[in-house]
Amino acid sequence: MATDQQTATNDSADELFMLEALAAAQRALEAGEVPVGAVVVCDGRVIARGWNRNLTDNDPTAHAEMVALREAGTIVGNHRLGGCELFATIEPCAMCAGALVHARIQRLVYGADDPKAGAVHSIMQVLNHPQLNHRMKITGGVLAGRSAELLQSFFRERRERNTRESPKGRADD
Repeated sequence: MATDQQTATNDSADELFMLEALAAAQRALEAGEVPVGAVVVCDGRVIARGWNRNLTDNDPTAHAEMVALREAGTIVGNHRLGGCELFATIEPCAMCAGALVHARIQRLVYGADDPKAGAVHSIMQVLNHPQLNHRMKITGGVLAGRSAELLQSFFRERRERNTRESPKGRADD
């Protein structure tokens, strides 16, 4: 059983790694992408980083989690990442959750829930689904407010920009 000191240490480590994922999300924002970031951690250190690159790469699969998993696989030299954890700023979608299962990630830590596409618990349960052959530990809500605010600011700015740029008087915008 974990002591209060161990729990506090784990919580602070989770926050430190989530800050790394938020820094990756900032890189996506600077590139004009939806600001989502992810890092893969093995043996207590970040080995791979990813941020949304869908527009940059013209790739619908270039979500932050997928980019980080690809880099981690290359670094580890294996498509199985069983001793690794993934930290993502938002609850993974079905595609990314499926990739986490196939990679055999040991633990997922994420920030904000995704009520529109989350596949951990919001829309569906891909991770730890009873019919799948892999289980992982899941911790949600780590720095959720910061993760959510980054996304909300991005979409608020995008809506405002679209409103400014759209022709006046059009009811269908």
